[in-house]
Amino acid sequence: MSEPRIVVTGIGWVTGLGHSIESVWKRLLAADSGMEPTTRFDARTFPTSFAAEVKKDFDFRSFVKDPSVHATAGLNSQFALGAASQAWKQSGLDVKPPKDPRRVGLYLGAGEGVLDFDNYVATMLHAWDGATGKIDGVKWAARGLASMDRLKEIEQEPNMPLAHLAREFNCRGPAYNCLTACAASTQAIGEAFSILRRGDADVMISGGTHTMIHPLGVTGFNRLTALSERKGDPTEASRPFSVDRGGFVMGEGSGMVILETLEHAMARGATPLAEVMGYGSSCDAYRITDIQPDGRGAAVAMLAALRQAGIDPHARDAQGRPPIQYISAHGTGTKENDSIETKAVKRVFGDMARDIPMSSIKSMMGHLIAAAGSVEFITCVLAIRDGMLPPTRNLKNRDPELDLDYVPNQTRAAKVDVCLSNNFGFGGQNDALVVTRFRG
Repeated sequence: MSEPRIVVTGIGWVTGLGHSIESVWKRLLAADSGMEPTTRFDARTFPTSFAAEVKKDFDFRSFVKDPSVHATAGLNSQFALGAASQAWKQSGLDVKPPKDPRRVGLYLGAGEGVLDFDNYVATMLHAWDGATGKIDGVKWAARGLASMDRLKEIEQEPNMPLAHLAREFNCRGPAYNCLTACAASTQAIGEAFSILRRGDADVMISGGTHTMIHPLGVTGFNRLTALSERKGDPTEASRPFSVDRGGFVMGEGSGMVILETLEHAMARGATPLAEVMGYGSSCDAYRITDIQPDGRGAAVAMLAALRQAGIDPHARDAQGRPPIQYISAHGTGTKENDSIETKAVKRVFGDMARDIPMSSIKSMMGHLIAAAGSVEFITCVLAIRDGMLPPTRNLKNRDPELDLDYVPNQTRAAKVDVCLSNNFGFGGQNDALVVTRFRG
């Protein structure tokens, strides 16, 4: 018995470039940037004082049926509700909901929520004993119980977006959240695909949501030397594959997709946007924050996804094209990542790698951390739909050691039938997805 085909019937995102599919896509194709001075906190004295924040015109209450149900939602949950509502509506499930909610599941790659900073810091200062250099537990408990918001504490949990989405869309089937750093939402979509293939659900909402634009998040990445500290125009700071790249720019937001078995989608008259064909996952088993230098771990994930999709990485198609016509690169703009991802792509495709265009939308949207993979997967769906490849912005001085086609600076028209989406995370996590044009 053949495995069921899995299709994408809805997509949605909330990003620093906007919060509708078409407006964000238009800005990506225009090589526009969402990077501006940080406003979520006073970052003027930080080494990095800019980010790609979701703008203040986003109001999640306009996306949900009853905002009072989600009155306590933190930013991660708000972003997720906005993105998932777009995807749910596009799929048509808002008009004709699934008959059995027990067959509707969730798999997210959602990051931790934002700490209740004001009360947390005030409590810490109150309880700090300068003589011993320790926190006085009695003072901490007394101040904390009196001042810290219990609902904000709950919203720090990474599974809270899952709970909000389940309530909004009446999802009573399988429900999971993974937090594998920057690979989380790629893994989530891959695992949702696997759940549908093995018959445990008919519909899955999947994707990611995250913000780390807060003092602890920015400080941590500054200490890791992962963030760009470039001076001047923030829109010029993210420079993947460039010789003068110096780290990524923090973004935030959410990307969500509706995945369904083809049988279920066709039975309700849905229009598939694309088809998921393969998923691969691996671990470097190397260092906590470094990728395996020769790219072997990332290559394993890509090869696994291609193998599941039945694609030979060294065989051209009937039109003489490479087996993949576009790669949505992880492309963070750090020295190590861009070099190693290039090596990994060469490992997988050999000499054909130079014929495959790949670009990084992080150069415009910033790095959404746990949500990065889902917005990049959506980019693949749109590239297939419109035959347009978004560029890598700010690639004016290419690193001479990086010799692939990174679609520099300008959008390119191209016939795209098969895409590969890559993401790699701290801890050595590597995940890849193959998405193709739907053919009935």
